[in-house]
Amino acid sequence: MTTDTVAMPSALESEPIFRIEGLDKIYRMGEVSVHALRGIDLQFSAGQFLVLLGPSGSGKSTLLNILGGLDVPTNGKVLYRGRELTTATERELTTFRRRNVGFVFQFYNLIPSLTAAENVELVTEIAEDPMSPIEALKRVGLEGRQDHFPAQLSGGEQQRVAIARAIAKRPDVLLCDEPTGALDIETGSVVLQVLDQVNRELGTTLAIITHNASIAGLADRVVTLRDGRIVDDKFNATRLNIDDIHW
Repeated sequence: MTTDTVAMPSALESEPIFRIEGLDKIYRMGEVSVHALRGIDLQFSAGQFLVLLGPSGSGKSTLLNILGGLDVPTNGKVLYRGRELTTATERELTTFRRRNVGFVFQFYNLIPSLTAAENVELVTEIAEDPMSPIEALKRVGLEGRQDHFPAQLSGGEQQRVAIARAIAKRPDVLLCDEPTGALDIETGSVVLQVLDQVNRELGTTLAIITHNASIAGLADRVVTLRDGRIVDDKFNATRLNIDDIHW
């Protein structure tokens, strides 16, 4: 594993928001064992924009799911702000997900019978200090579309509603699994710009899974996985703007 000796911005020099130590994940399918993660050691700071890069099957989604409390490792530790998640009960993990983590997936998972604002409102009802649905939609450039149903929105607009839903509870961490995977280049660029603004303006720690190396230039840090292992870990000297990215 190589690490560039680029000085990190001062905002990234705080205590780690996540610390991962010796993480293994083995899925057992009958007599077959699949090693999804192998001895992962990683930590990153609050406010950081992290890209997890690698081909399909490299362990990216498994790692993201464990960070978000959706899955548990076979071995190793995950600590969030010093609190160990790997020994947490299911109830404690549910509270962690509700209070601290927002999720954005490749497919939008919107409820067809609800408007954009109503889809966002579902999350605000369980949050402690949420944004209003209109404020969250405004953050993603959809303040005029709050009364539209998903079928009346483009794919990119639906993904932005999904982002609004994720950020409405003001999460510390936003975890995104291939958020542009179902979108064309132009629409995907709009979605990436929204995520970049969430990180810069709200200070939300952002981790994006992708197999698209072009996206890596937007991030503070790029961690590359292959066969369940980290094979590269580097910081970008400067973050590119979305207009500088060529897919």
